[in-house]
Amino acid sequence: MNPLYEQMKTSVFERMSLLAAKHGAVNLGQGFPDFGWPDEVLEAATRALIEASNQYPPSRGLPALREAIAGHYERQQGLDLKPDHVCVTSGATEALGAAILATVEPGDEVVIFTPAYDSYAPMIRRGGAVPREVALQPPGWRIERDALKAAITPRTRAIMVNNPHNPTGRLFDLQELQTIADVAREHDLIVISDEVWEHVLLGGAQFTPLFAFPGMAERTIKIGSAGKIFSLTGWKVGWTISAPALAGVLARAHQFLTFATAPNLQTAVAFGLSEGDDWLSPMRDRFTRARNRMAGALSDAGYVVLPSAATYFLCVDLKASGIDLDDEAFATAAVERAGVAVVPLSAFAEQESSRHLVRLCFGKRDETIDAGVAAMARAKEMLA
Repeated sequence: MNPLYEQMKTSVFERMSLLAAKHGAVNLGQGFPDFGWPDEVLEAATRALIEASNQYPPSRGLPALREAIAGHYERQQGLDLKPDHVCVTSGATEALGAAILATVEPGDEVVIFTPAYDSYAPMIRRGGAVPREVALQPPGWRIERDALKAAITPRTRAIMVNNPHNPTGRLFDLQELQTIADVAREHDLIVISDEVWEHVLLGGAQFTPLFAFPGMAERTIKIGSAGKIFSLTGWKVGWTISAPALAGVLARAHQFLTFATAPNLQTAVAFGLSEGDDWLSPMRDRFTRARNRMAGALSDAGYVVLPSAATYFLCVDLKASGIDLDDEAFATAAVERAGVAVVPLSAFAEQESSRHLVRLCFGKRDETIDAGVAAMARAKEMLA
């Protein structure tokens, strides 16, 4: 068996979700919402399933969806795109895999910022390359120029960045993004920019894509996700945006991963992206209210909550909250004894990592948030 997978541990998300089910706990660990999807998009998927083709669509995506994606980013982010820039994938994780396989060769290195989404390092290794971690430091989680430059070697082929950032909820500022762009141009690197949370912005936050920076359209692979935009994470419709020359190589990597994505879901996403953007502001308002509800209640319970400007997630500082346990020990005790599942942040890094932080998902209905915070209050009483 391939030792990469034979020796791989069960993901922390699956592990905590299984424990939540076993103990009847509130699951604030796994990152999926239980509200927020537009019914019109579901209805479009239903119509397409019954009335349209259910055979293989074009591997790079239905023309209507590729056109809709290009038009959406022109309206929302001012990007000058054509369908040739777009390759539709079976979710953003597949898009990340295709981007890595299309970019690296054995022996290359890819810089990642940790804590990082847990598919990055294994997929880089599957492509024969080596992940090089740049550890971001709490509570600010800033990308520092010196730390990034120190990670660059003659073998570096790409930089992978997630903005907005899971698991911290950080939205990197223009100076930090400019640092990535400068280093990429200086060393002739590809940037794989995982921007799946680009629309889940909280409290009026503003997002700028790396693709828009001078000199970056030719070297950036932008990753997007309909699952995040429409709060339909199980649909697994994602895409890459890149210069046409890069897009052709990405499409060849994609065709031997999943080849194509369910056509009725593609049709529904095309409908959702093309029927105007009025749903974006209400979606952001709902998630902002959910963040504020959870953050305020956790603070009232005596927890120190780190800022979150985007995503479904916020982090709690256990040490600052008076809890003398590391994140793994707290997460295990919380689900088994207090009835709430959270995710230890150390699971998002392989090397240097803070071990006093846990991540909670606030993309939940009010009653779920309230039950989860009540369980967190019990955990603090038991463990502080």
